[in-house]
Amino acid sequence: MSVPSETFALVQKHDGYSGKAEGPSIESLDLYLDAATIPLQDLSDGQVLIKMLMASINPSDLHYIKGEYGHPRVKGAAAGFEGVGEVVAANGAYAQSLVGKRVAFTVDPAGSGAWADYAITAANVCIPVREDMRNEDAAGHVVNPLTAMAMFDIVRKSETSSFIMTAANSQLCKLMTALGRDENIAPIAIVRRPEQAAHLEELGARHVLCSTSDDFQDSIRAVMKQEKPRVLLDAVANQVSADIFAAMPNRARWVVYGKLDPQPPAFKEMGQFVFMEKRIEGFWLTRWFMSTPPEEQIRIIGEVQERFVSGKWQTEVGATIRLKDAMSDLADALRNANGKVMLVP
Repeated sequence: MSVPSETFALVQKHDGYSGKAEGPSIESLDLYLDAATIPLQDLSDGQVLIKMLMASINPSDLHYIKGEYGHPRVKGAAAGFEGVGEVVAANGAYAQSLVGKRVAFTVDPAGSGAWADYAITAANVCIPVREDMRNEDAAGHVVNPLTAMAMFDIVRKSETSSFIMTAANSQLCKLMTALGRDENIAPIAIVRRPEQAAHLEELGARHVLCSTSDDFQDSIRAVMKQEKPRVLLDAVANQVSADIFAAMPNRARWVVYGKLDPQPPAFKEMGQFVFMEKRIEGFWLTRWFMSTPPEEQIRIIGEVQERFVSGKWQTEVGATIRLKDAMSDLADALRNANGKVMLVP
């Protein structure tokens, strides 16, 4: 095929940071993005051009387009961190070896985003996917599954018999629930809506607690006494998270990997860090990639693909939106979907 010189994409309206902390909710895409046809840059050494098949939308994408992420926005650049597609052009020996292959990928800072018909990224962040792996699973192959594997490794090494997850109805937490079930480390799921409990219990959660219920504090204390979880995996980082952590036993770890609630928590039990050996830490997948040996990454990637193909894991898709309809339809889909929202060309 001929290599295109331009692509239709959802592009950033703004540069840099917004200076706000509103969380990943989106009222209207018009505030942050334009739908436009933009030129594709020439491929640098080690880069590939990918014809998009499907892009996965994560909270980090929404933080980014709102100017609330750890990296500044680039005005005029395509949005979207993650997806799956076919490599149609490349520059460099290893990159050339990927031409014609279906790959899952994340976007490197020098490339262009996945919310487009074509994306550019570094070959070394592309993962060839098995032929029997669905696009729905491959589109979210990197951010959620590898984060699930890496954070569950924290749980495993903590030698705890149970662990707690906030925002537990997310795709990421559903993956970790299945891991806990398979390794007999009891998942304790915290949700905001009681109707989410039944499905999480089917997936393997031993306890599902609703943080908005009147008896939440009594319920969490009873679960703490019964299960004694030593790891809190937290995507919300709010006062509920802080209160849960305060109720956890000695040597508990609060691992923060997201900030869904813009209101910062207050922790009043500072003596626990001295006398109970508790600690708070952050998790960022990029740092995991930097610190994990390549052979270990390859092993874990193979395990991720096997879990999806075998049916142990499955990406639950709440809505699929065409790229050309995203400006009008995406915000509503994100508000209402019970599962991942995907973009397709």
